[in-house]
Amino acid sequence: MERDTDGLPQPERFWAVLALAASIALSVMDSSIANVALPAIAADLGVAPADAILVVNAYQIAVVMSLLPLASLGELLGYQRVYRAGLVLFIGASCACALSESLTGLTIARAAQGLGAAGLMSVNTALVRFIYPQRLLGQGMGVNGLVVALSSALGPTVAAGILSVAHWPWIFAVNIPIGLVALALAWRFLPQTPRASRRFDAASALLSAATFGLFMTGVEQGTRGGGWLSALPLLGGGILAGFLLVRRQAGRPAPLLPVDLLRIPIFALSVLTSISSFAAQMLAFVALPFFLQHGLGRNQVETGLLMTPWPVMLVIISPLAGRLSDRISAGLLGGIGLAVMACGLFLLAGLPPAPTALDIGWRMALCGLGFGLFQSPNNRALLSSAPRERSGGASGMLSTSRLIGQTTGAALAALVLRLSGTDGTGTALTVAGGIAAAAALISFSRLRAG
Repeated sequence: MERDTDGLPQPERFWAVLALAASIALSVMDSSIANVALPAIAADLGVAPADAILVVNAYQIAVVMSLLPLASLGELLGYQRVYRAGLVLFIGASCACALSESLTGLTIARAAQGLGAAGLMSVNTALVRFIYPQRLLGQGMGVNGLVVALSSALGPTVAAGILSVAHWPWIFAVNIPIGLVALALAWRFLPQTPRASRRFDAASALLSAATFGLFMTGVEQGTRGGGWLSALPLLGGGILAGFLLVRRQAGRPAPLLPVDLLRIPIFALSVLTSISSFAAQMLAFVALPFFLQHGLGRNQVETGLLMTPWPVMLVIISPLAGRLSDRISAGLLGGIGLAVMACGLFLLAGLPPAPTALDIGWRMALCGLGFGLFQSPNNRALLSSAPRERSGGASGMLSTSRLIGQTTGAALAALVLRLSGTDGTGTALTVAGGIAAAAALISFSRLRAG
C-alpha cells in the first residue's frame, strides 16, 4: 500500500508500530545480551575469555560499519524493503548463532546478525516518520525512544533470566519466534515509502564502512589492553578513510554521509548531544556493576535489582517526554533532562560508605528520569530538522550517533578501569556525570540555534 500521505490510519498504525517495536527491541538488545553469556560461551567452546569477546565485537562493528550505507540504500529502494531484508537476515543469523559449535562459526554468524540489525536500525526512525502523522511525530518518537532505551538497559537482565533456565544458545534462539511474528507484521503493515532516483554510491559505502570499522576497532583495541601501538594503524586508517569520504561527499545533493544535513545547526547539535549522552549512559552501565559489587559488596541479584529504577523511570518518562516534545523545544527538554542525569551520576559517585538500597535506588531513578526526558525530544528534533526526502540519512545518522556514543562510553570505562582497577569505578561515574553535563550545555545551545 503506497503511503505518501501524512501517516497511517488506525488500526494499521498500531500493527506497524508493533512490528517496529518487536524487531528493533531484538536488534538493540542483542548488542549487549551476549555479554552476560561470555563466560559460558568461552567454557563451552574451549576458548580464552579474551577471545570470546569477539562474539560481542563482531556484532557491534558490523552494525556501525553498515548503518549509513543501508540508510542510503533505504532511500533508493524504499525503507520498508531494507527493513524487511534486515529482519530476514537477523532471524537467519540468530538461528546460525544458536547452532554454532566453534568460535569462528559463532563470530561469523554474529557479524551477519549485526548486518541484519543494521538494516533495522538504519531506517527505523525514517519509517516512524511515515507511520505517524506530523502532528503526532513526537508521540511516535517517544514510543520508539522508549523501546530503544529500555532494550539497551534490559539486555543484561533478560540474558541473565534466560541463562538461569537454559543453555547459552537460547539467548540467540529466542529471537527466532519473536522475529518471525515481527516479520509477518512488517510484511503486512509497513507502509511503502517514496524512492529516490539516484544511483547507489558503492565507493562511498566502502569508505564509510572502513571509516567506522577501522576507527572503532582501533579505539576498542587501544582501551581494552591491546596496546595503542598496534591500535594506531587502525585509527590512522579510519581517519584517512573518513577524510576521503568527506571529500567525496562534499557538494553532493544527497550524500551517503549526510554532511549536507550536518550543515543544519539543529541537526548537528542534536547529533552531538546524542553521542555525548549515550557515551555517558554506557560508561555508567559498564561501571555500575563493578561499583555495586566490588565497591559496595552487593551480589549479582542485588546489583540487578538496584539498577532497575533506571529503566523503570525510562518506561514512565519516555512516552510523556515524546508528547511534550510536540509543544516544547527539544533544546529545553533535553538540556533539563541531561542536567538531571548528570546530578544523578554525581550523586551515585558520592554515595556514603554504607548506603542503603533506598540511597542507591532514588539516585538510579534520577538518572533514568533525566535520560528519558532527553531522548525522545532529541530524536524528534534530529529527524524533523531534516527534509522528508532525507529521512533515511537522518535515521542512519541517529542510530550511528547512538552507537558511536555507546562504543566511546564503553571504551572510556575500559580505560578508566584499566588505569585504576575496580577502585576507579567512582571516578568512572564522575566522568560520566561530566559528559552528561556537557551534553546538557550542547542541548541548551539549540535554543539559540533554532
